[in-house]
Amino acid sequence: MAKIGFIGMGNMGYAMMKGLLKIHDKDDVVFTDISESRRQQVAIETGVKAVESNPECVNSVKYVVLAVKPQFYPDVLKSIRYVVKSEHIIISIAPGITIADLEKELGEDKRIVRAMPNTPALLGFGMTGVAFTAEKFSLEEREVIDDFFSSFGKYEKIDEKLMSAVVCASGSSPAYVYMFIEALADSAVKYGMPRDKAYAFVAQAVRGSAEMVLKTGAHPAKLKDDVCSPGGTTIAGVAALEESGFRNAIIKATDACYKKAEHID
Repeated sequence: MAKIGFIGMGNMGYAMMKGLLKIHDKDDVVFTDISESRRQQVAIETGVKAVESNPECVNSVKYVVLAVKPQFYPDVLKSIRYVVKSEHIIISIAPGITIADLEKELGEDKRIVRAMPNTPALLGFGMTGVAFTAEKFSLEEREVIDDFFSSFGKYEKIDEKLMSAVVCASGSSPAYVYMFIEALADSAVKYGMPRDKAYAFVAQAVRGSAEMVLKTGAHPAKLKDDVCSPGGTTIAGVAALEESGFRNAIIKATDACYKKAEHID
């Protein structure tokens, strides 16, 4: 019997499965997708078996990853409601859909892991927030869960009430980082740098800056101050960012993201 099955093979499902295949044999994994052409494409690329329906996927595995967008959950849950057993473990990655929501649809005896990964998982640099009640899972099952989320990056176990904050901090934020990289590269192109060089310089600067935060443990403000020489170029740029409301724009983006995740109008 295969161990882990994916329902949905969009960007996030594909990223997680690619990570999983680093530690699992392809015969331990199955997947399905509503698109036949997508099933064929991924099966050819990965060698993982594609099945034609959601119930067939669930019946083939113990761990079921629901990797579809929130708007498709009602149909997916309806299709698997009567095939999910108490021995199954459901891993959900949809923002705004709680463990209680899934228990209501699948049964209160079902064991559910709620998670919020992000797309850098495709390269093994994902960051995932994970919430579940540990007492419902055996030690062996918790080890499988640990291996799964570690296979495509790092993860932190959190209280479920913080999951929408995770969406803000890491789930949606790569899009903002890409916008920053694009804008900063454009500014370098404005002053004559070839575009490919501009992207290389800026992306490496972002990557290195993130590593400085992670590896040194220093406060970001301290690291920023270390770059800002008195009367220098960097503090002039920082002052311009502050004048343009850089921090406020990020906070406003987070507010909008959080409200969407929490279904707040």
